[in-house]
Amino acid sequence: MADTQQVDEGTDAKQAAKAERKAARLAKEIAAFAEKHGGAEGHVEYIGQRGARIVLVGADGGWGDLVAPAYAIAEQAVKKAGITVHEEFDGEFAAKVKTGPYEWKRMAGIQLGAPSKG
Repeated sequence: MADTQQVDEGTDAKQAAKAERKAARLAKEIAAFAEKHGGAEGHVEYIGQRGARIVLVGADGGWGDLVAPAYAIAEQAVKKAGITVHEEFDGEFAAKVKTGPYEWKRMAGIQLGAPSKG
């Protein structure tokens, strides 16, 4: 039984180290986004088995997102990056997003059943 416990602890330690590395990589990407856009705020949203989406909004209105393999890793990444994290993607936060013609055309096409390209 002791041998099994040591194997489990070794596997757990490896998984924890892998999660830590992933969170650190995501934090670097978040920090790079923030630097490019004059700062950033974010929101973490659970997306099921795929993990969690980190939605980023820059001070200049630019936006983007990253996907983490687990919600806990996403939370760890935004904490490491030091950005403000919103509990909800509410109207006040969403109003900071600036969209251009591409996004409006794409959204309109999707709503009207048109192809999403172009």
